[in-house]
Amino acid sequence: MIESVKRVFSLVRDVSRLLGPHEAAPGEVDALRGQRDAAVAGGRWRTALDAQQRLLGAVHARDRAREAEWLAAIHYELGREALSGGNPAAAAAHFKSALRADRHFVPATVALGDALQAAGDPREAVRTWERAADTEPALPVLARLERAYRDEGRPSRMIALYRAASERAPDDLALAIELGRVYFDLEMLDEAADQFEKIEVRAPDLSVVHAFLGAVFEHRGETAEAFAEYRRALRLGGAFAVAQGCAACGAPVDDWRDRCPRCRRWNTIRATTDP
Repeated sequence: MIESVKRVFSLVRDVSRLLGPHEAAPGEVDALRGQRDAAVAGGRWRTALDAQQRLLGAVHARDRAREAEWLAAIHYELGREALSGGNPAAAAAHFKSALRADRHFVPATVALGDALQAAGDPREAVRTWERAADTEPALPVLARLERAYRDEGRPSRMIALYRAASERAPDDLALAIELGRVYFDLEMLDEAADQFEKIEVRAPDLSVVHAFLGAVFEHRGETAEAFAEYRRALRLGGAFAVAQGCAACGAPVDDWRDRCPRCRRWNTIRATTDP
């Protein structure tokens, strides 16, 4: 009798695995989302994680991608919490879980390398960022790699990094601008001028391009040309940095960050090259 009951329970478990997560009633889904949102608002990330994991098993298949983004964000915040508490190993585990939930979650990629560095494994940190740059050359990841290569005294790797990224995404003006900036930082003025002039043909009203061209001409001692480019940059609202903004709500930000200060969504800050 006992063996028969065990076989029945085993059969039920096997069928459940085949069927996958159950689709809950709308009221249950709404209740779980309410629990998650309240926990997130209060910074109670463990409670949020529990609610989100149950929610992922309850929603319809069409809604799971968005809920996976939430799961990634919650694991990311738990990782940040662990890292600030001096536990980089636990932080790295959460950042990896975030990336398993959403492999495009750039803040977790950046933070995973930071956690590995804090754990005393800078080589693995660099490898983590390099793997990410090979598949998705996001500017924050490239910036971490650039800093690592600069610290190692490997300027050629800095150039190769942005060249490869630009070749993988030839329509991304932000990457092209960053390649020009690296040339300028390394005092490769002819290469910088050539790069920015190519960008100018494609986007003549980008203030950052004219600001850098002005700086290149100034370093060459070509004062008149420098002033002309500076004046044009100022007229366009010139700056030496690529503009950043939220892809969800459009809020402008001074620099990249993990979460939009206006709409509070994670992983939405992108470079913008609109004039």
